[in-house]
This record gives sequence, structure tokens and C-alpha cells, in this order.
Amino acid sequence: MAAAAAAAAVGGPQQSQPELPAPGLALDKAATAAHLKAALSRPDNRAGAEELQALLERVLSAERPLASAAGGEEAAAAAAGGGGGPGAAEEEALEWCKCLLAGGGGYDEFCAAVRAYDPAALCGLVWTANFVAYRCRTCGISPCMSLCAECFHQGDHTGHDFNMFRSQAGGACDCGDSNVMRESGFCKRHQIKSSSNIPCVPKDLLMMSEFVLPRFIFCLIQYLRDGYNEPADVSSEKDLNKVLQLLEPQISFLEDLTKMGGAMRSVLTQVLTNQQNYKDLTSGPGENACAKKSHEKYLIALKSSGLTYPEDKLVYGIQEPSAGTSTLAVQGFAGATGTLGQVDSSDEEDQDGSQGLGKRKRVKLSSGTKDQSIMDVLKHKSFLEELLFWTIKYEFPQKMVTFLLNMLPDQEYKVAFTKTFVQHYAFIMKTLKKSHESDTMSNRIVHISVQLFSNEELARQVTEECQLLDIMVTVLLYMMESCLIKSELQDEENSLHVVVNCGEALLKNNTYWPLVSDFINILSHQSVAKRFLEDHGLLVTWMNFVSFFQGMNLNKRELNEHVEFESQTYYAAFAAELEACAQPMWGLLSHCKIRETQEYTRNVVRYCLEALQDWFDAINFVDEPAPNQVTFHLPLHRYYAMFLSKAVKCQELDLDSVLPDQEMLMKLMIHPLQIQASLAEIHSNMWVRNGLQIKGQAMTYVQSHFCNSMIDPDIYLLQVCASRLDPDYFISSVFERFKVVDLLTMASQHQNTVLDAEHERSMLEGALTFLVILLSLRLHLGMSDDEILRAEMVAQLCMNDRTHSSLLDLIPENPNPKSGIIPGSYSFESVLSAVADFKAPVFEPGGSMQQGMYTPKAEVWDQEFDPVMVILRTVYRRDVQSAMDRYTAFLKQSGKFPGNPWPPYKKRTSLHPSYKGLMRLLHCKTLHIVLFTLLYKILMDHQNLSEHVLCMVLYLIELGLENSTEDESDEETSVGGPERCHDSWFPGSNLVSNMRHFINYVRVRVPETAPEVKRDSPASTSSDNLGSLQSSRRPKVLQRENSGTAQVFSLVAERRKKFQEIINRSNSEANQVVRPKTSSKWSAPGSAPQLTTAILEIKESILSLLIKLHHKLSGKQNSYYPPWLDDIEILIQPEIPKYSHGDGITAVERILLKAALQSRMNKRIIEEICRKVTPPVPPKKITAAEKKTLDKEERRQKARERQQKLLAEFASRQKSFMETAMDVDSPENDIPMEITTAEPQVSEAVYDCVICGQSGPSSEDRPTGLVVLLQASSVLGQCRDNVEPKKLPITEEEQIYPWDTCAAVHDVRLSLLQRYFKDSSCLLAVSIGWEGGVYVQTCGHTLHIDCHKSYMESLRNDQVLQGFSVDKGEFTCPLCRQFANSVLPCYPGSNVENNLWQRPSNKSMQDLIKEVEELQGRPGAFPVSISSETNLSKEMESVMKDIKNTTQKKYRDYSKTPGSPDNDFLFMYSVARTNLELELIHRGGNLCSGGASTAGKRSCLNQLFHVLALHMRLYSIDSEYNPWKKLTQLVEDMNSQLGNEEQQPEVPILYHDVTSLLLIQILMMPQPLHKEHFTCIVKVLFTLLYTQALAALSVKCSEEDRSAWKHMGALKKNTCDAEKSYEVLLSFIINELSKGKLYHEEGTQECVMISPIAWSPESMEKYLQDFCLPFLRITSLLQHHLFGEDLPSCQEEEEFSVLASCLGLLPTFYQTEHPFISASCLEWPVPPFDIITQWCFEIKSFTERHAEQGKALLIQESRWKLPHLLQLPENYNTIFQYYHRKTCSVCTKVPKDPAVCLVCGTFVCLKGLCCKQQSYCECVLHSQNCGAGTGIFLLINASVIIIIRGHRFCLWGSVYLDAHGEEDRDLRRGKPLYICKERYKVLEQQWISHTFDHINKRWGPHYNGL
Repeated sequence: MAAAAAAAAVGGPQQSQPELPAPGLALDKAATAAHLKAALSRPDNRAGAEELQALLERVLSAERPLASAAGGEEAAAAAAGGGGGPGAAEEEALEWCKCLLAGGGGYDEFCAAVRAYDPAALCGLVWTANFVAYRCRTCGISPCMSLCAECFHQGDHTGHDFNMFRSQAGGACDCGDSNVMRESGFCKRHQIKSSSNIPCVPKDLLMMSEFVLPRFIFCLIQYLRDGYNEPADVSSEKDLNKVLQLLEPQISFLEDLTKMGGAMRSVLTQVLTNQQNYKDLTSGPGENACAKKSHEKYLIALKSSGLTYPEDKLVYGIQEPSAGTSTLAVQGFAGATGTLGQVDSSDEEDQDGSQGLGKRKRVKLSSGTKDQSIMDVLKHKSFLEELLFWTIKYEFPQKMVTFLLNMLPDQEYKVAFTKTFVQHYAFIMKTLKKSHESDTMSNRIVHISVQLFSNEELARQVTEECQLLDIMVTVLLYMMESCLIKSELQDEENSLHVVVNCGEALLKNNTYWPLVSDFINILSHQSVAKRFLEDHGLLVTWMNFVSFFQGMNLNKRELNEHVEFESQTYYAAFAAELEACAQPMWGLLSHCKIRETQEYTRNVVRYCLEALQDWFDAINFVDEPAPNQVTFHLPLHRYYAMFLSKAVKCQELDLDSVLPDQEMLMKLMIHPLQIQASLAEIHSNMWVRNGLQIKGQAMTYVQSHFCNSMIDPDIYLLQVCASRLDPDYFISSVFERFKVVDLLTMASQHQNTVLDAEHERSMLEGALTFLVILLSLRLHLGMSDDEILRAEMVAQLCMNDRTHSSLLDLIPENPNPKSGIIPGSYSFESVLSAVADFKAPVFEPGGSMQQGMYTPKAEVWDQEFDPVMVILRTVYRRDVQSAMDRYTAFLKQSGKFPGNPWPPYKKRTSLHPSYKGLMRLLHCKTLHIVLFTLLYKILMDHQNLSEHVLCMVLYLIELGLENSTEDESDEETSVGGPERCHDSWFPGSNLVSNMRHFINYVRVRVPETAPEVKRDSPASTSSDNLGSLQSSRRPKVLQRENSGTAQVFSLVAERRKKFQEIINRSNSEANQVVRPKTSSKWSAPGSAPQLTTAILEIKESILSLLIKLHHKLSGKQNSYYPPWLDDIEILIQPEIPKYSHGDGITAVERILLKAALQSRMNKRIIEEICRKVTPPVPPKKITAAEKKTLDKEERRQKARERQQKLLAEFASRQKSFMETAMDVDSPENDIPMEITTAEPQVSEAVYDCVICGQSGPSSEDRPTGLVVLLQASSVLGQCRDNVEPKKLPITEEEQIYPWDTCAAVHDVRLSLLQRYFKDSSCLLAVSIGWEGGVYVQTCGHTLHIDCHKSYMESLRNDQVLQGFSVDKGEFTCPLCRQFANSVLPCYPGSNVENNLWQRPSNKSMQDLIKEVEELQGRPGAFPVSISSETNLSKEMESVMKDIKNTTQKKYRDYSKTPGSPDNDFLFMYSVARTNLELELIHRGGNLCSGGASTAGKRSCLNQLFHVLALHMRLYSIDSEYNPWKKLTQLVEDMNSQLGNEEQQPEVPILYHDVTSLLLIQILMMPQPLHKEHFTCIVKVLFTLLYTQALAALSVKCSEEDRSAWKHMGALKKNTCDAEKSYEVLLSFIINELSKGKLYHEEGTQECVMISPIAWSPESMEKYLQDFCLPFLRITSLLQHHLFGEDLPSCQEEEEFSVLASCLGLLPTFYQTEHPFISASCLEWPVPPFDIITQWCFEIKSFTERHAEQGKALLIQESRWKLPHLLQLPENYNTIFQYYHRKTCSVCTKVPKDPAVCLVCGTFVCLKGLCCKQQSYCECVLHSQNCGAGTGIFLLINASVIIIIRGHRFCLWGSVYLDAHGEEDRDLRRGKPLYICKERYKVLEQQWISHTFDHINKRWGPHYNGL
């Protein structure tokens, strides 16, 4: 588009052709321009230059800029004086500029000339939000790479990993930029053109531009200066927008210049970056008052932004913030002192006062350390710099942003602009913070910065030359400092630590994200990241920044009241840690991959530890965390952990060289461990009083997007600490943190001082599970990336089958984009195909559509299912259960294990050598004591222990056996050292040997009430011989002590001692710090008076406990028998699988086998224990209380059995009901529910009412009705006469015209008849209802009509109604819940006559014809006379009203005289027609399948017929006009039949629609009808039909054919069965019709065209049969419904003869040997030749006047094919690309939500107010016009189909799926989508069968707003 035109379009009324305003002036402009150009071209051009300057001064003067915006009297006066209103002067100025640029020529030609010199190597197309662009990961070097649609489609990306996306912030096309993408992905246009073939730009072409543009841009800047008033309130913001609106044409003009290509861009770059120009023009206070004022405004604006202009330091240096300045002025550093001022009051107001967090006092830091220049000095040296300044001041107006970005293809500009942007970075941050529209502004900022910083070369350059990193880090730090509060973690009073306040708008609204995202972006460049990691000062500052987030959003456990206000700040906290801390961390880690980068890691770790040390000091941390508080945010810990992990994994660093001393390690483990314990507390409901949000935090912490930046580093850090600290100390810390120390006692009762009994069990489970995870997890301890990915994937798939996209989402991706394991990468797909099978998308009969799912392969369940990983990754606890259930199902199915399996034990991958110390946890006495105690307690059935506890205990024992040190000879004899309490339990620390150690007596502290107290303590010497077996090897000193030992709660004491030792070792003065309160817990043994000491006799070892446990689990005595006694091989070649299934029993067996394998001693002891047969347990005496509980149990058991029985009975009843009733959902294979056609011996039909449950006949007083759904339908009207469905248009050429649809053809026919014939007669000659016909369907259930009324009342009073409107009569069937909206009364009829009126009669045809005529004449021959108002007749009338109201008036009124009775008559028999035709379509368009099949299942046609007949009888046809007479009687005087001249004639009988006649005849008869009368009517009508077929045939063939037949038939005319020979009849008809003008007129050629085929007897026979078949089909269906006769099934070719004989047209004795002739069905009521003459005469008289129309009416198209939806293209992209930019034909705009109708292809605006008509939006309107209330629309931008049905709508789903069988609603993922034909078929099936209402469940009202 020519730039001028563009400017015109944007600038509103201005004319782009310079000639228009005033020809004289315009010529003058051109002439002046030409003159000046010539003057400037001379070598000495000073005079020309001065002249031009003067002219520009005049034209571009800023004397009267923006009069309207400036406000004030003088401005208004100027505007009044200036004439032409605001904008006229600017327009004039623009015209001048264009003229001058073009140097006198035409501006358009000038544009074209400049474009010719464009070396377009880059695309650089700039787009704004919501633009559809593409991203190809295969071609991208930077993750931010994007392409416009055009470049994407022009390039070759087949097989690449790309997706389409909607731009959030705007962007620019990178095609041609090899810094951002690989050249292979460039499109055809931008595949590097060498600049050599671009000719050099002639000097004079752009000469004028170089003079004019500086003035133009300066003028723009002056406008911006003048328009700006320091915003103090909202109204001034409006002013800013006004200024921008007025400047729109100017900025657009600049934008158009940039689009002229490279040549013009380089001129602009010169102008924008030339410092001399800027200096000359803005040299400040000069001669010009206006310029002076403008410069002052500029200085004020600078000052008010808290910035100083270097020269004016003295004037504006220490400026007190005056009232008018912005809130941020305060934070401009006061002078050079560098401290932040105190909080300005206006800054407080943003706070949400109601929030607890908001109220805390903010803390301000003194920022003397900062580099002042970064924050508050700005000096502008060029236009570009000042333009950017104003762009920021005006909050990044879209137009300006686009202009600045459009310039980027110019390399020189790009560098200059990037430097300018960096220079203004601090100012951007300040503006952003105070902006009201921070969201929009953020997007615009990122729109710019992503273009600048994605380029590594540029980022490096700016880092080196402009201190980019210092600026960014300082600006971020400064930004966060504005919202700090004192930390309340640990020591609330004396804490010196400050954290960010998560309730502050800055964090809540994510205002910081543009800056953080820029920082992450530049850290992705290796060269920049290196600079960062080498710069110690920066690292210190950054750690300082990170520590602001350390410990934020502290949670304190509510112990009494429920918290009143649930703060939602945790969203902000998690987002901030992830974005501001974790993502930069991952960015840095990605550059620490190789050995050469060790130094960087050392730096980070060093400053991280320093920051941590400072943090511990600041919060006053000694050794115990404060109780009942937790923070999930420890970014410093996580930085430290992740850099450690990287150091060991990739850089081969020695772990110990980067670890701190023991004391620091002990401190480091405290807070992460606190989080793990708190997780268990939260899941144990100990934090319920804190509200739901605490659960939310616990979930977020482990959730897939956060886990690898949160829980994984925490667990890793704990693993590192555990591997380096004393194991006894670590284990006891764990149990103390989880508050279950008191529970770990041998005594049966205990007191827990810190935990309620109800929480003990789950906390113990939590502690053990945590230990198992800690010891089993290898994520950072030696697994490779692919192994990790595989483990993650298996864990997710085991919980549930997953779609591809949810897997991508759930698997924690390596957050750093360059790691290579990105979702969708090669390794992801290959691992997926290795572990999972794809289940293709299927349909369930309920209509719910499945997506394509991945499910774990059998071998994954068999060998890789890892419950530990599942527990670690589940957000909801139920997922663990789900995984176990699926695992159990797999084992049952594959026959591997029948019972209830336990979580399988999985052998772990080996540890990295640096972490070997972790396994010492399994070999420490403290853990062994815990395991022993728990085994004992489980065996003794103490309370609060679960199978889960046992499972974990066994898991830990097994882990210990797997990881035991080889030789067990070095049993620790405790050499020297203090005697510690657990030495009295176990001799050494090796689990293998400790397992066999017998413990005889244990001293426990118990409450005095405990049963243990009463026993005598036995002699201390008593020691078991087995015990002595071991103790003999130990020094005698200890043997005495073995009898009783201190009990386990000395765990804590031990731990404290240990900590003390370490601290004493490291600093002697720490003694004073130890808190006194800690001592009370373990001071004097008697301190708790209610506790007393008892000694228990135990005499067990871990091995003996295990064997007894085996007996207990199996429920049999002596169940364990060592397997090696039978098969010694087991010990020599143990086949212990890596992976084992089974339950507790198998686990115990496995452990015993492993214990025996590892030591011969153990083997012997196991054998000994088994030999000492356990004595049988003596029977217990049953006490009364126990008896009571036993009885209770028995009673419960019986109740349970009863319940089971009832349930089973109920289920079988339900099943049988389902079989009869509930086959709504699948339109196929159904059992018919015949309602009225019961057995003959029943006197009356009996109905069950589904509401009151009574059965009985339908009576006149209490009628029963069928539950029906009435809906208007236009499906029939969509039939076309070709088999191929139409395609959805995807180019401008393909359009769909509806003239060949069934509805259109019928419409044309009716209006043609109405033109020439009498109206009332026309309305009997056709059927309507092809569009908007009423379709009636039922679920087959009946109810009393009075019951229904009360049901409706109750629905009306029921407030919670979903999806339907009771006021419109809608309800759901009380039994099967199918949607319905009316009740169709059942006609009280006896079924006795059934056999009477089916008797074959032998009356002659003549008699029958007379009877029919008489019956039709009889008025209302009904048992119910209409005059007497009975309930039944009332109901009949009301249902008729419902039927009429179902469709719109336009679909019922076709008469020329509105409200004529003929209209109602037509409508009523057409309802019958519609229902019959639709049933035919449901059967596939023919009756070959026969039977009462498919749609006949629950037909209500019988009842419907009664209702219609009752009403039709009210309109008796005048016997004069009854067509029956015309069909069965000859008229004496034919001419009297024709109308006189003045009144129109009646429709000739040959133009009548025979099926309509049939329905009229039958509905006019009294019901119930006799079969013989029915057959009679059919026979008579068949003769007419056959005649019509012959007449149509005669018109279709050529003149020669006609004469041949005429001749041939005449010969046979006198044979015996002439009247049954079509040749004879045809020749006769040709003869009769040729008397009129029907055949001979100019249209003959056209007829030949209709049928170029030569007619053979076979083809004629086929034509005649095809012509008659539709009638026979409808008639057979009707007979089937009225008389309940089954339809015979047949082959397609014999359909005609079978139906004919079924209808009684064929004589029964007819032989089928010789070929069948349709004419043999004829049975003429009167001599055929006479009646045909009579019929032809009517036509002859009509065709004399209107031959053309006469012919057209004879040829009826009766062969309609089944209706189809439009055929859709294979690939969704074809639809999307065509429609998403297409303009709407109504409002000519591009719709925001475009949609397209899948029935007719119309393009509509969804929800568009632009196309609203009388409060109906376009989709709703279209659904009424196209589908009579049913619309099926494809939403282009969402790929979803939406169904509108009447006043409701629902989202149906998508028929386009991606390669993984998934929908992509809203095109969020943007992957290529392909049509799913099965789904589309289902959609079409639901449309045709009208079952949308029944199958789709989620309906809502649309209030006409779609």
C-alpha cells in the first residue's frame, strides 16, 4: 500500500492527493518543492538551505500545537482564530512535508522509487498483541524466535517442532536474522540477498529528506513536550491520550517512512542519532519564546521523574518533593547522600489496607552502596534519546513502539537504540512502578526488549560498553527495596532480616516481570553470563537481592481460632521465587556444564554461603527452629544446592571442597527439614485453622512447574547434609522435627507433649516416608538426564493415563531453555514411546469424547513402577492411591499376584561416589532402635500403627541390607569415648549384625496407669542363651548392662549433646548461647511426675520379630520355613530380582533371605528361631466388654451381607430397566417400545405412569401422555440431489449457493404454483416443513397428564435448575432424564378391532372408493365429540398449540391471505410428512433394512396421527374441491373445470404432490382407519403417481424419442392388458399432451440437455421406479405405524417390488420369474384413458398460456440424497488461515470471534455487537434462519464446535485433533491439527437424528448473545 494512502487512512479526513484542497496552493507546493530541490542540488546550497529552513519554520511551527489538548484561554482563542479547527494545520504541515520529500514530484512515485533500493535481507515485520505468529524450535537459536505467518509458510518447516501462537505482548518477525534463527529456516524472500545487486541510492533522491526530517521530528518532540503535564490525577491521563490521538497522523507518517525500506531507514537513523542536529535545534533557551517554553517543560518533566539533568545539578540538585511531583520523585536520591527518603504518604495508598500484610511497616534500606548514576542521571544527546524518553513518559504508546521497532532492521540504529534503551532502564522501572496500566505497559516494554536482548552479539556489546548487567541488577534491587518489611522468622523481636512483602501490588500484580524476563533473557547468552559469574561485586549484589525473598510469606500455625482472612499472597510468593530467583539461577547453571567453568561455581557457592551466614545471623538462629512457623521460600539454600549438584555432576569438582563446616551444615539442614515436616503436618490436617491456602502452598511446592526449583533442591540439600553429618544426629533430628519421638517407645502407652494422638499416625508415616524418599531418590545423586526423564514420565503415567500435552505439562522440564531436554524434544518422544502405549481417541456411547491417551506398557508396571517417585510427585494424595490401584489391577490381570500387593521394592541406581556417606543413615544405631521398636509395637498391636508404617519399616530394612558394607567382622567395640545410651541397645552399627542381636530387657518411662508398671522387674542377670551366643564376643563390662537400657526418648538428648560438641569445638563462647529452655525436655528423669520407669522383658531380635511378623501376617503358626533348607542352591546362586512384587509376607521372606545371604550367623539364627516352635497362643478369656464388641462385629457382618444382597437385587433391576429404557444415547440397535399395538386379546392399551407408578388405560377424564420433545428442524431442507457433500469454502472463489437444496426447490415450486393458481388449491398441492418442520420424538415413557402438571409445578419452585427453562415447558423425563418439552396425549382406543380391521375384505374397489368418500364427508365422526370439552380434547388442543409454537411463524404461513384455515390444514399434514421423511432419513434413505429397526424404536407417530387427524377433521374440505373426486370420477364437461378469466384456476391434479394427497386423504378419515380403506387410497394414488412419472418422462426425452414411442404404444393399444403397459400409457399421454403447446416451443434444446442418454426400456423402467419409490417408502412407513405391520427387508434392487406387494399394490399371485415391470402394480378405478385425458386437459389449457412453467412443474425432482454437513479440509490450518483474517460481509470488519456454520458455510461474528439485529447476535439469528433454531458453528479461533439449540447452547468439542489425538481448544498449543473423521461422523449423526439435546449434557442459556 502506498504510504500516502496509509497515512490518509489513519489520519482521518485528510486527502492524500495533494491536488484536492485548493489547486492553486497545491501546485504552488509542488513548484516550491521543485525549486528548493534544485537550489539545494547546487554545489553552493547555502541560500537554498536557509530558504528551506525558513519555510519549515513557518510550516512546522510549534506556535499553535495541539490547541485543543493544551487547554486554557489563549489556546481556545488560537483555535478560533486559526480556523479549520484542530488538526487542520497539522494536516497542512504533513502535506508540505510529503511534497518537500518528493521534491516536487508525486509522493506515491517517490515512495516507489525509494522502495526499489531496499536490500530486504530482514523481514522485521512488527506486530502487536493478539497477532497470530509461529515459532519453530528446530530453527530457532533464541527461544524467543518468532515468524510472521507469511514467512513461516514461505519457508520449509516440514517435520519441525513448531507451533502457532497468539502473541501476548507483540513481537517482530525474525526471518533473515541469523543471530536469532538458523538460515535453513529463512523464507524464500529473505534467504540472504547479497547487498551487491542492490544499486546504490542516487544522492538527490533522499536529499530533501535529510533536510526536512530533522525539523519534522523536532516538531513532534515539541508537541510531546507541550502536551505533557505532570499527571497528578486520572484526568491528566486522559489528556495524554488526547495528545497521542492528535499526533497519530504524524507518527503514522514516520511509520510509513520506515516501511519504504533500507534506504529511507538509514536516512532516519542519521537524523535520529545525529547529535549535532539535536544540539542545534534544541539548544535550549534561545531567541524563540515558544522554544524556550518547550525547553522548560522538558526540564520540568525530567526533574519530576526524579532524574537530574547533569548541567542543572546545582539548580535542581536537592529538590524537596513538591506537592505536584510524582510519588517516585521521593525515591530519586536526595542529593548525593544516597539514602532513600522516608516513605511518601501517597506511596502507602496503593496498599490494600485490609490485608494483614499490607499493614506492616515498610522498611527502607540505606542505599549508599549503589552507583548513583544508574538511578537518577539522564542526559539526552540525540532525537532518539529524547523520543524514547517521551515514549516512556507517555507509557509506551503502541504507535511509537511500532515506529521504534520498525527501524530495527537498520543495524546502526539497532545498536544506538539498544544503548539508549539501557540508558533509560532505571527510568523505565520507575515509570512502570507508578503506572496504572502496568499490564499493558509491561507487554509493550517486553515487546521492545525481547527484540534487543535476544541477540547475543548485541547483548555482549551493550554489556561491555554500557554496564548492562550492573544496571539491570541495580534496577531490580532498587525496585524490590520499595516493598520490604521486617522478617518475622525465628526471632521476631530482634530480627535484622528484611523480606519482600508479598501483599504489595508490585508482587501481587507481577509488575517486576518485564525486568526479570530481560535479565533471564540476557543470562541465556554465554558471553554475558560469563561476565556475571566472574564479577564478584555483581554476585554479592545478586545474592543480596535473592536474600530479600529468603523466608518471605511466613506462615504461622493457628492453634485456636480459624484465621478470619485467608491471604492469597502465596501466589505472588511462589511466582516471585520462580521468576526472580529460580529462573536466573537455571540460566546461570546452563553455562556451568564443563570442567573449565569450575571457577564460576566456586564464586557462586562462596557468596551464597556468605549470604546464608548473614541470614542466620540476621534472624538470630542458634540451633532450634521456632515452633509452628514455616516458610516455603529458601532461594539461597536452593542456589547453593543446585550449584553443588552441578559441580559434582558436570564439573568434576570435589564436593568436600565446596562444603562448609559441620556447624553450618547443621544449620543448613534445619529449614528444608522443617518444610518436609510441615508438609506432613499440613497433610495431617494440623494446619486446618490456617484455611485452604496452606494446602495450596503445600501443593504448589511439589507441583510440576515448581518442584525442580523447590522440593528437589531441598531434598538434595538434605541428602548432602545427611551424607556428611553424624547419622545418629540426623536421624534423631528427623524424628524430633516430625514430633514423633515420644511415640517411639516400647511401652504400650505414652504421652506426647507436642502432638495430638489423632495426628501421631500420619506424622509417623510422614517421617518414615520422608526417610525412604531421602534414601531412595537419586535425582541429583547420579542419574543421567534421560534416566530422570524416564523416571518422571513413568511416575506420571502410573498415576493416570495422560494425554501428550498434559504429560508435557506435568513433567518438570529442565527450566533452562538451552538444556536440550525441552518438551517435544527428541529425547522426550523417544522415552515416551519406550515407556507408553498410545490409546487412540474413542467415543463412549454417552457422547463423551475421549482424547488420545498414553498408558504405561506392561513391562513398565512389571519393572519400573516406583512408588517413591509417585509419592514425591503427587499433588493430591488420591493420586498415590490411584497408582496403587492401577498397579494392583495390572498384577491381577497378568496373573503375577492375586492378592493386595504392597508397593514394590525397587533396586536403586548406584550412588555417585561423592554421596556414599548417605548410606550411613541405614547403619546407625538410632535408626536400628527405631526400626526395632516399631516392629515390636506392630507385633504387639499398639495403637496408631498402620500397614503403611510397617511397609516403610521393611523398606528401610531392605534398603539397609542392599547397601551394607561387605565385611561384618569389624563389629564396633565401643572404644573409649563417652558411654552413649544406644550402645546399650546394639553392639555395632552394621544392620546385618544388629539384626540378630537379642535385646532382653528395656527400661521404659510410662504413665503410671500403664499395664507394664505392675510387673516385677526380673533379675538383671537373666539372659537368654541365644543372647549369650552373641554377647560372648563382647567385653564383659557391657554384658551386665544388657539387661535394661535407657529408653528411646534420649534420642533428643543425644542429638543435643552432639550439636553442643560441635559448636564447642568450633567456638567456645557458644556455651552462653545455648538456650536454657531446651534442657527441660531431657533433664531429670523424674521431672514429669506422672511418668514412672518400668522394665519390660523383650527377648527379641529384629530377626525374631520379622519371623513372628510373618506368622502374624499369614495368620498361621509356624508359617515361615527357611527356603534354603530345601534348596541349598538359593544361597549359592541367589536370584534376587531387581524388582519384586508381592505383599508384606513376601517382603518379610525377601528380607530374611537377604539377611541369611549376607551372613552365616544370621542364617543359623533364623534356623534356630524357626526350630524353637512358637508355642500356640493360649485362648483368651473373653470378658463381657469384649463379648459386646464381638456381638457388634457379628451384627455388622450380617448387616453387611444383607446390604450386599439388596444392592445386587437393585443392580439387576436397574440393569433390566436400562435395557428397556436407556438406549437414548445410541441411535442404533434398539428394541422398539411398541406402545399401542399390544396383543389382540388385551381389551385396551395399558400405560404406566412414571410419576405415580400406577398402570391403566388412557381415559377421557384422566388421559395419559407420552413424554415428547418437539423441535423445529431444517435437516430435510438440507438434502441435495448429489451424493458428494459440499466442501467448506476455503478460498474466495469457492462459495456455496443454496439454490439446489431441497428446501429451495420446494419453495420455488410453491411460489410458482401460487403465481398461476388458486391459493387454497395450491396449499393442498404441496407439503411444507422442509425448513422449520416440527419433529416429534419420545423416550417412550408415559405419564398421567395431571401428574405431569404437578411435576412441572415442583420444577418451577425448585430453584436450582440447570440448563432448561420450565417456563417454556421444558423438563426432563422423570424416569430416564431425557430432555422433553411437551406431552402427547394417548388416544383412548381399544385394540380389539385390530384383527377386525386387518381382515382381508373382498369388497370391490368401487365399493371401497365410495366408502372412503362417505367417511370423508362425515363431519367429526369421532367417539369424542369436540363440542363436549373433556380433559382429553383440551390436552389435544394444547399439544397442537405447542406444535405450532415450536416453529417460527414464517415456517407455517405460506398462504397469501394470512390466517386462512388452509394454512393450518397445510401445516398439520406437513407435520406428519416431516416426521415420516425424517424417519426415512434415519433409516438411511430407504427401507431395505426392514424391521421395526432404528428410528422406529420409540415412535410416537401413532399418537401424533390421532392428534393431527382430530384437528384436520375440524376443517372439512368442500366436497366440491375434494381431490378424491378428481381421482376417482370422470367429469362430464371438462371446460367447466377451468376457472373463469377473472378467478384463477385450481392446480391441475398432475401438479399435485402425491404424498401430500395421501396424508390429506388419510387424516380426513375417521380414526382408527380400516386397513382396506388405506389400501384403496394407496391404489388410487398410485395411478396418479404413475401418470405423473410418465408425463415427466415424456417431457424429458427428445422429439424423436417421443414420436417413436407414440407410434410404438399406439400399436399395442388394443392388447388385453393395455392399461398395465407403460408403452401404451406413455404413447397416450404424449398424444394428449401434444395437443397443448407443451412440447413444441423453443425450449426443446434445453430438454435434450437434461437427458442426453438414449432411453432403453430398462432405463425407462428404472426411471419410473425411481420416480415412484419415495412415495412407496413413505406409504409403507405409514402403514407400519398405523397397523403395526413389520417392514420386510430386501436388496436395494428389489425394494420397489417388495414395498409394492407389502402395500397390496401387487396381486399376491404375481409371479416373479420374468423381469418385474412397475406398471403391473396399476389398478385403475375408472377407465385409464378417459381419466388421463381428463387430467391432461387441465395441463393443456395451462400450457397454452405458460408453456415454460408448465414443463417445469411437471418435472419433479424426487430423488433427494441424504443430508450432510459440509466436508472439512484435512488440515485445520487451511481453515484458520482463510477465516481468521476474513472480513464479515455484514459489518466489513474482521470479527474478534469468527465462526462458520457447518451446515451452509455462512461466515458469522460470534458475540459480535456489530452484527446484532433486534437484540439477537448473529450466530443466534443464523441458527434460526438456517436451522430453525439449531446451529452448528465452528469457532475459528478455538477449533471448537458450538451447538445452538433454541435458547440454549453447548460446547460440543472439536473435530480436529493433533498428532497425539488431542483437542487443542483455543489453539493454545498451536500444534498442527487434523480432521478426525469419526468425530465428525458422530456430530453429523447427532444433527440428523436430532439428539443433541439428549447426548450433550452441559447446556447453558445464551440470552441471544452469541
